[in-house]
Amino acid sequence: MAGEMTLSPVLSDALVILGSAGIVIPLFARFRITPIIGFILIGVLVGPSGLGSLVDEHPWLYYVTITNVVRLVPFADFGIVLLLFAIGLELSFNRLWAMRKLVFGLGALEVLISGGALALFVGVAAGMNTAAALALGFALAFSSTAIVLPISGTKSPVGRAALSMLLFEDIMIVPIIFILGALAPNAAEDGWAGMIRTLWQGGLVVAVLLVAGRLALPRLFAQAARTKSPELFLSASLLVVIGASLATALVGLSPIVGALIAGLLIAETEYHTEVELIMEPFKGLALGVFLITVGMSINLAEIAGEIGTIALAVTGVVVFKAIVTGILLRLMGARRSTAAETGLLMASPSETTLIVLAAATSALVLDAETARFWQTVTAIGLTITPVLAKLGAMIARRVDGAAHVPHEDEGDGKGDTGRTIIVGGGRVGRLVADMMRTHAKPYVMIDSNPDLIDAAKRDGYRATFGDAARRDTLARLGVATAPAVVLTMDEPVLAQRLVAKLRQAHPDLLIVARARDPDHAAAMYRAGASHAVPETLEASLQLSEAVLVDIGVAMGPVIASIHAKRDEFREQLERDGNLAEKPKLRTGTTSRETLQERVG
Repeated sequence: MAGEMTLSPVLSDALVILGSAGIVIPLFARFRITPIIGFILIGVLVGPSGLGSLVDEHPWLYYVTITNVVRLVPFADFGIVLLLFAIGLELSFNRLWAMRKLVFGLGALEVLISGGALALFVGVAAGMNTAAALALGFALAFSSTAIVLPISGTKSPVGRAALSMLLFEDIMIVPIIFILGALAPNAAEDGWAGMIRTLWQGGLVVAVLLVAGRLALPRLFAQAARTKSPELFLSASLLVVIGASLATALVGLSPIVGALIAGLLIAETEYHTEVELIMEPFKGLALGVFLITVGMSINLAEIAGEIGTIALAVTGVVVFKAIVTGILLRLMGARRSTAAETGLLMASPSETTLIVLAAATSALVLDAETARFWQTVTAIGLTITPVLAKLGAMIARRVDGAAHVPHEDEGDGKGDTGRTIIVGGGRVGRLVADMMRTHAKPYVMIDSNPDLIDAAKRDGYRATFGDAARRDTLARLGVATAPAVVLTMDEPVLAQRLVAKLRQAHPDLLIVARARDPDHAAAMYRAGASHAVPETLEASLQLSEAVLVDIGVAMGPVIASIHAKRDEFREQLERDGNLAEKPKLRTGTTSRETLQERVG
């Protein structure tokens, strides 16, 4: 019929995915539940085994379901690539070194003992060969970084223990994926000879990526940063991750090896925070596609047919991992409450388990049916992780008879002074940083100009690249615990908007802002600044003081007139800024003799 609109399958699937994201993310965020669970449940609901199976009977369901999972596979694969890229961005050699004892002690023992024991009891008991048993055992040993850390935080005893184990698990992805990726194209062809060829070619490519990345990436992102174009920054980030993934794929390794290496390399540059922020929405959406495909792999009819076996598998894995983790923590001196809570929190398999299972299936190490069963077990384990966390917290309160230790986001923030954030790396920002160093106060300077940041770091300032106007940039620098934020940039409109956003998000934060003139200072006060210092006013008053003294006016009357003029401006700012009291423009006057002492 003329004018009738036909919706292509790809467009229909895209609408379902975007609609799911629009429902899942805000809904689950409202109840403080990770969207990972929501995406899996959406996959179960709209997939071929859910409402998708009713399309023939009810054709209108075609527009709200996905009947062909194969069409989503490329997008799901890209989601895995971005997930590994994000893991690489979160890791850095400095972070690993600071936690080396916990990471390489507790973390290594947890992975090796849990993985080995699960391989023995689950794999060997099921009659698998050694390679399949080890792949399955270590896949199940992983715990969910995406779910666990938002629940535990990183500063409580539970959070530090969980972080150390998760960091080592992230490191272990590299050799596991590397080996499985090397096996993938050769498992059914020329065996060990082909694997060895892939390994040395892959090793060469990895070495080239490491060397070229260290040399080229800082220059690439510096050029992108100078343009101040988010689009170019995003393009550069995608170029790096896709290029590295293709490079490893061309020699037979898994593309996610390249993605992980790309993340690690960018993590060592000044631009990793900006890359994390700009890639976050894409990573979340791509990961959502991957998790929807995971949910679609859950066949409710099959689960109903073997509910006993699946329930036994989920219970066995959760109980076994909780016991192993708890015992290890007790042996390393942790409190019983910490060991119990951390053990249950880390007990479920992970989204990384799904990645390892997929890699093992591609390498023909695991057969598809076995992988599908354990994918179902993992998906169910992911959905019950928040429940296990609450159960662990309840047990922790009873085990030692002590009050629950609050996580970092539960405390009142007292006693954690943090560091002052200086926005702007120019002359004013440097002067503020000099005064902070003089009085031994911690600070960090942030600017979106890479040249200013490079120069500041060479001169010994603690500086980092980032756009303070972007969402979450200051949050990643610790604005929640910062004693103050100082805005020194000479961009009036941007400064005013940033003050308003900061005041809305942090009502009690001390915000000190540079202003061009009294009118701008009044606008900054209206936006929520604690103090706004108009530089033209102070410069004019100091010039007046110098000329009056030099032409013979006594110092006393000069200082009195300066104070009177400043008080006039304070009254004007009080009126224009709708303030409850007069603002403090300065606490004193710098006399000519004092200035001569400083420069002489």
